[in-house]
Amino acid sequence: MNDSNISRRAFVAGASVTALGRPRALGANDRLSVAVIGCGDRGLIGELLPHLAGTNTGITVVCDTWRQQREKAAASIQQAAGREPKMLVHYQDVLAMKDVDAVVISAPDHLHCTMLRDAVRAGKDVYVEKPLAMNMKELVEAVDAVKQSGRVVQVGTQVRSFASSVAGRAFVQSGGLGKIFKIEQSRNSYRPYWHRYGQRPIQEADVDWKAFLLNRRYRPWNADQYTAWYGYREFSLGPQTGFMSHFVDLVHFVTGAQFPRRVTALGGIYRWKDARTAPDSFEALLEYDGFLVRYNTSFGTDSNSFLKFFGTRGVMDATEWDKPWVLTGQEDEPDSIARGARIPEMESTPHMRNWLECLRSRKAPAAPIDAGYQHAVACLMADESWTRGTRMAYDAAKRRIYPG
Repeated sequence: MNDSNISRRAFVAGASVTALGRPRALGANDRLSVAVIGCGDRGLIGELLPHLAGTNTGITVVCDTWRQQREKAAASIQQAAGREPKMLVHYQDVLAMKDVDAVVISAPDHLHCTMLRDAVRAGKDVYVEKPLAMNMKELVEAVDAVKQSGRVVQVGTQVRSFASSVAGRAFVQSGGLGKIFKIEQSRNSYRPYWHRYGQRPIQEADVDWKAFLLNRRYRPWNADQYTAWYGYREFSLGPQTGFMSHFVDLVHFVTGAQFPRRVTALGGIYRWKDARTAPDSFEALLEYDGFLVRYNTSFGTDSNSFLKFFGTRGVMDATEWDKPWVLTGQEDEPDSIARGARIPEMESTPHMRNWLECLRSRKAPAAPIDAGYQHAVACLMADESWTRGTRMAYDAAKRRIYPG
């Protein structure tokens, strides 16, 4: 066993982390050094690149357990920024670098909380992809680590930073929709999103399989589990945390709600029966104080997708959530939204740029760790309702999900 392996084992166990937890002193004119951990299609490099020059930031390290992904990411950064980043396999080696100020975590879902916890303990600011967690134990541990560290953490629910979302929120908060009593999203597609990932050719020799598994039990190399990990519940629970996390976070952002009181859910594999274990159909009903929220995904049809907010004054249609949302008045309602009314446009800061700016200002970003915790709780309630076959409730004081 070599020294680097010993170091990585110690890191995962939590040893030597406090010694790494002293962040580099950063002046206003210093160049920010960012590392990207996880360089696949959700590597977020494309979202980082447009904001590097304007924020005096450089992507200095890329880290991935798949050689071709590392090399592809490094080449794209070299082409766009004129500087090739260092390439690493293990995230622990990234966190041990004193000249890395912040990390973007876009690794598979089962690694989010472990990497987030280790990163903030190592003194790094973090942008972490959604969904934030796969169970309450790891969620609470990671959130507590963030709050103890004082690091700036942005959760990757970027829909709340769209100009349309910012405008829709302001419209609702001003009373423009009246009292909201129901919010619904149906998000469908013909094939599950993990199918296209599973089509990628891969060789075991190009992958560090043990590093990918990390906190999961060891099993022999499985190419499909590596490439189509979204479809395996050991690595990603399914659309109820993948797709639904964006929707629930948007519900919270627009309404100001934090947690559902109760959640009931059903789901299963009805259309695409293969080795993958994530449900291809899922339906959840979430009860908040004063309104209901319904979420649905069906893989097998590309029809009937929508997102709507229902209020006493009418309906706000956010189906095309990156475009201006559409208003419709309520017939026979004396206080109805006027015919032809539009939501006033508002400017917004792109999610990634907001995070980069907050690294210098040390202000709270658009989607702080509390927002990530809230969307994670709602999604985990839905998942547990489905797997347990009963309605789930949430105790905010005890941070506990329970049948109720």
